[in-house]
Amino acid sequence: MDDRQQATQQQGAVGELHDARRKSAAREWTEAILVAVALALVIRTFVVQAFKIPSGSMLESLQIGDHLLVNKMTRGTIVEVPLTRIALFTVPRLGDPQRGEILVFQFPRDPSRDFIKRVIGLPGEVVAIRDKRVYIDGRLIEEPYVVYRGGPPAANPPPATLPARPGAVPACSAREGGYPRDRDDYGPCLVPEGHLFMMGDNRDQSEDSRAWGPLPMELIRGKAFLIYWSWNRDRFLPRWDRIGMLVR
Repeated sequence: MDDRQQATQQQGAVGELHDARRKSAAREWTEAILVAVALALVIRTFVVQAFKIPSGSMLESLQIGDHLLVNKMTRGTIVEVPLTRIALFTVPRLGDPQRGEILVFQFPRDPSRDFIKRVIGLPGEVVAIRDKRVYIDGRLIEEPYVVYRGGPPAANPPPATLPARPGAVPACSAREGGYPRDRDDYGPCLVPEGHLFMMGDNRDQSEDSRAWGPLPMELIRGKAFLIYWSWNRDRFLPRWDRIGMLVR
């Protein structure tokens, strides 16, 4: 074998080695991307999901343009086919919802839409509203987070009397048509087992359980816990002071 043939063979071997290295690097990048996508889908499905506030029903606690992280681990969640709204199964809850928690859930009248409201009434409790004040089992509850854009409630609201006969309180239910005219004086009604009575903090401008009835717990997506971004669309600027705030 002359020197020219030997040099050609050596160049061919070096070229094959470079090709193998390129293929190996491409395979590693492909595997890394696939693993990252799979991990992102698992996290989004089972652990945490992003949610954007589209309306003012939760003012002042949540502003329009707030972007939230929702914890899906503690409150159970509906697992869907990735990138679709097709339900596969429901992950069991690790704990029961508590009054005052802010939850993201599928809207009972249109499961393709997500809503966010605060837990007010728990299963088995009697909810009543008198002059915008909320009573649970006949007792007035404190709601420091509530705002009243349609005018404040009376300084001394009337008491919410309950029927003396057990079982006489009707179950909370959806109202037909638009927003109920008795939203400021509502009930009393009993929250059914497996359901929650949800209300917005912007009490006069919130479509909630007063209109569409109690929320079935299986529609819960998770508990809102952190504002990771906030955009003021009127000023076209970020709200830097809200980024990193815990949702309460």
